[in-house]
Amino acid sequence: MQFGKVQEGILDEGLHAIVPFVTTVKTLSVRVQKSSFNADAASKDLQKVTTELAVNWHIDPTQVNKIFQRVGDEEQIVDGIVTPAVSEVLKAATAKKTAEEIITKRTDLKAEIDDALKSRLGDYGVMVDDVSLVNFSFSPEFSKAIESKQIAEQEAKQADFVALKATKEAQAEVNRAKGQAEAQRLQRLTLTPEILQKQAIEKWDGRFPTVMSGNSSLPLININPADLNNKK
Repeated sequence: MQFGKVQEGILDEGLHAIVPFVTTVKTLSVRVQKSSFNADAASKDLQKVTTELAVNWHIDPTQVNKIFQRVGDEEQIVDGIVTPAVSEVLKAATAKKTAEEIITKRTDLKAEIDDALKSRLGDYGVMVDDVSLVNFSFSPEFSKAIESKQIAEQEAKQADFVALKATKEAQAEVNRAKGQAEAQRLQRLTLTPEILQKQAIEKWDGRFPTVMSGNSSLPLININPADLNNKK
């Protein structure tokens, strides 16, 4: 600056010759800086949303003189243009989405805010590098409603699971009963007196019961013990 007037020329890094009392130098950082903000907005369904976000930005090195002339130094840049821009852009983007969409479509919201800030602040020579949505907070009533909804959804899923399990178990019981009934039906069709006699003989251990029926015949096996004694 000459006598306090901003000049066209910009001094880069390093040593530069100046005229004492005539030329003065104002130093501005062109490094990436991080600014954090807490802004309130309303969602599409009129829920109050408090958003914490961080903006990484830097001054365009080729426009340092114009930025200082129009806005000021880094602190004035943050207070004068970045903070109002963040607030306005956030409110506009948030108003397009419901509270649920703000949570579920966080990436889309971030991209919209990022693009809007780059366009708005770029006109002032402030370059936006990245926007981070750190956190969202809602009213206690809405937070409680979300929690209740999640609990209800979990309970509904559990109820569906129990009902499905009971249905499958009932079907399995029906299938088992049908299988047993079919097996018994087939067994009735295939059993004959000869087969029953054969099964009884196969299971006989060779000993006669000590008590016999009135007609002196053994159950199932039609063998006369006297015939066996005569063969000795």
